[in-house]
Amino acid sequence: MLLNNLGNPETDKKVPHSQRQNELQDFKSKLHQEVINKIDVDLLVKFDSDTARREVSKIIWDLMDENSFPLSAAEKKQIIEEVVNETFGLGPLEPLLQDRSIDDILVNNFNTVYIERKGKLHSTDVRFKDNSHLRHIINRIVARIGRRIDEASPMVDARLPDGSRVNAIIPPLSLDGPALCIRRFKEVPLTANDLLTYGSISPEMLFLLQVAVRAKMNVLIAGGTGSGKTTLLNVLSAYIPENERIITIEDAAELQLRQPHVIRLETRPANMEGKGLVAQRDLVKNSLRMRPDRIVVGEVRGAEALDMLQAMNTGHDGSLTTVHANSPRDALSRVETMILMSNANMAAGVINRQVASALNLVIYARRFSDGVRRVESISEITGMEGSVITMQEIASFSQKGISSDGKCLGNFELRAVKPKFLERAKSLGVAFPKTLP
Repeated sequence: MLLNNLGNPETDKKVPHSQRQNELQDFKSKLHQEVINKIDVDLLVKFDSDTARREVSKIIWDLMDENSFPLSAAEKKQIIEEVVNETFGLGPLEPLLQDRSIDDILVNNFNTVYIERKGKLHSTDVRFKDNSHLRHIINRIVARIGRRIDEASPMVDARLPDGSRVNAIIPPLSLDGPALCIRRFKEVPLTANDLLTYGSISPEMLFLLQVAVRAKMNVLIAGGTGSGKTTLLNVLSAYIPENERIITIEDAAELQLRQPHVIRLETRPANMEGKGLVAQRDLVKNSLRMRPDRIVVGEVRGAEALDMLQAMNTGHDGSLTTVHANSPRDALSRVETMILMSNANMAAGVINRQVASALNLVIYARRFSDGVRRVESISEITGMEGSVITMQEIASFSQKGISSDGKCLGNFELRAVKPKFLERAKSLGVAFPKTLP
């Protein structure tokens, strides 16, 4: 017997639920070790994933029958599924990863797991056995892409096979044990029609952005964490003509461009000796030698902002990028701060002129209290007044209140001012109706 103290399912009512769960966890751990000792790895690798899972399921079932484990049929089925997930996948996280309605999986510690669905956080009953179990799953994730996480390097960004972005942090930086965050990767990226359906943007605002991209405006998308910046960047990138050469630069590849002529670049962290680092700034500089028509940077967060602006000012029109900020005006201040991080010996006025000359549009997205991510403002940069960058808002979302079911009430509005880039779009031959849709 692998587990001698497991209670009889007929008398489990007398056993506290927490004790029963602990006994099952111990049983699964020991059973998992028995499976590892029993399977023929050389034979297993010859099977496809589904066949291998079926073969291991049979082994687990036979082990339980051989030892006459006092388990109900439902418990046996659950244990088989969990041990198979532990053997081939990410253990307790597998059911969450298979649920495509989940946007984020947030593991605070081994016994506290939250998910985000439709912009709202929900607690789950998913648990790991202990911190060592959670650490084992984290190690399995990072090992797949040749990365490591240990006390010398206690933070890591990684990707799952489906492209989902993973961030993990362990002690001594994380005081309550390992923590794990998984930002889900959608198999089919959201489209412009999806944004309209969800009420994230109005047809008129989407039309303006489509014209701006086709007219090769340089666009900065701003917003907080989880506000939909990358989704919006993906949607706008779809408006880039298919005959243009696009280079994307990201820390963790998330963009899903459908054009045929796309070169995808991704940064690389330093190795164990602290060498081999390839930062976004290096990739931005290198991309200028790759004959790009468009440069799409997933997010500027450091010194690469200066190189990005210089690229925009030297013939690489139509570039797109995102930045963390709390408002359109704050986005410009963030860009200024990041340029100063590059140790550029430039006065504030010179930096602002660079920004005003390079950028054309600032789009601000925000996640509202009802969980819906909306484009709250579209602003056009019009120039300089003294040392201050001037902007005019051309569209916005105005919230009027909250309904009884928690939905944000409001409407999208177009300002009376006519965007300057419409004239440029006409001069470039971009076709669009005389009146907005």
